[in-house]
Amino acid sequence: MKMHSEREARGMISGRQAGESKSTALHFGDPRREPREASTSIASGFPAAWLRGGASELQMINSLLENSPQLAAENFNGVIVADKPRGWTSHDVVAAVKKKIGARKVGHLGTLDPLATGVLPLVIDGATKASRLLEGGRKDYIAALKLGEATDTYDSEGKVLSTGDFSRVIPGDILRALSGFTGKIRQVPPMYSSIKRAGVPLYRLARRGIVVEREARDVEVFGIEALNIASPYLEFRVVCSRGTYVRSICSDLGNILGCGAHLTGLRRVASGAFTIGESVSPEAGKETLISSIIPIEEAIKRSSAQALCPTGEDTPGIETMDGGAGQAAKSGCG
Repeated sequence: MKMHSEREARGMISGRQAGESKSTALHFGDPRREPREASTSIASGFPAAWLRGGASELQMINSLLENSPQLAAENFNGVIVADKPRGWTSHDVVAAVKKKIGARKVGHLGTLDPLATGVLPLVIDGATKASRLLEGGRKDYIAALKLGEATDTYDSEGKVLSTGDFSRVIPGDILRALSGFTGKIRQVPPMYSSIKRAGVPLYRLARRGIVVEREARDVEVFGIEALNIASPYLEFRVVCSRGTYVRSICSDLGNILGCGAHLTGLRRVASGAFTIGESVSPEAGKETLISSIIPIEEAIKRSSAQALCPTGEDTPGIETMDGGAGQAAKSGCG
């Protein structure tokens, strides 16, 4: 099973090998874009009353683990942390793993665009019934953007709508702008997204040239930090809540700086309790994939513990011009 450290993950997103100069410009390809809705339907597996707060999380966990003979009867009951390749849809990953290991049911927790790579947790067979207990938690990304160009999709796969002069933008401007994204913010989702309007995914409307008003949504950015500034390219890390669009952060940052910007690469290094260090390629062999399955009991316990401390202890702060660390919005969990 291929194991990746966070340093290796950063090298993957920036297109450089570990140990090379950080001033290397970031370059990314332009694979096909096939956005899909997060349509993999996964039954919750526990009574609706529980979802309304009628029982504690511990009660749900105990009931699932001790009183569900159907879970025990399934072929595989656990989670595979897939490392989604660039150019694959989340559905492609699900289909490949399901066929390779011969599982009866496979679903994914959270969707990654084809451009993105990294952590895509897959729930296998009986674990699909516990998806509501596994899909929460923070998302940790390493992203790259390009200043000076705004696109209709907010990323490099879209049509360039405008260009701007970034020559006067200095690192201090970027750091100050990034710091404004920490905490609870209101974010307008991009038109090219799977969010539905009157039952129709927005990206389908966008493909027909239709732009509609989108309501801003509440999201939370626990921390954000610049990793490398090599104008016009910027590499940064962001730890955020579920539902946050990193593409929108890039677009909004470009608007604040007055030159436009778009996402050029994205790698998810953690999703809830699941990390890139335990990930496996969906192209791995059957035995490798099966051996990487995290048992449902362990997966639920890990997710429960992570939910109690959703921001973790390594949430990034903001590096200021004097070398200090700005206080990021994060909770103290020991």
